[in-house]
Amino acid sequence: MTELSLPAKAYLLACDVTKERLRDRRRAGLLVRGAALTDLVLRERVADADGRVGATGAGPTGDLVLDEMLAEIAGESPRKWKWWVRRDVRGTLEALESQLDAAGVIELKTGRTLGLFPSRQPIVRDPGVVDRLRALVDDALRGQAPVSDVDSSDAALTALVAAVELRHVIPGRDRRRYKERIELLTERCGDAVPALRKLIREMHAAQAAVASSHGGS
Repeated sequence: MTELSLPAKAYLLACDVTKERLRDRRRAGLLVRGAALTDLVLRERVADADGRVGATGAGPTGDLVLDEMLAEIAGESPRKWKWWVRRDVRGTLEALESQLDAAGVIELKTGRTLGLFPSRQPIVRDPGVVDRLRALVDDALRGQAPVSDVDSSDAALTALVAAVELRHVIPGRDRRRYKERIELLTERCGDAVPALRKLIREMHAAQAAVASSHGGS
């Protein structure tokens, strides 16, 4: 793996390098799916077709995770972006982890928590990679360059991180402060990012409903 794909970059930003773990596997899985779709948009391999995902080309991308998603899209009837973001979140996340492990980007430690529950703990072999990715996001979000001059991959990575609310990369106060710039960055990335943002908001609403019901019982 000579060049990190967009889902790989997003995954690394979701890692807690110090504690050698993934901060939130469900959130990270949605992020990876959204990033994979966005990567395919940037490569002009998929596009919006009346609110649904449509394939625009054939042949492999050279990335196993992206190729698997393309095969999924080709094998399904047209589906909305939100459906594709949340489809097989765990499978795609684990496939990416295995890919990064094989490429030497992470060391994936597997085991069982309390002897019962499967666990997967990523150790990022070069924490400097994560620092550089954070710097790219920081520059895209807070830099002086017009949004149109921001590299498309950096714009997408920043929009994805904001959509999934990775607070250790973009704090909530910065999401509010740079809301207009985030929207402009998002407009350059296609329809997967808004779909991801909606799913995260739905997840928050569901969690709040559960908390409320427990509090009232």
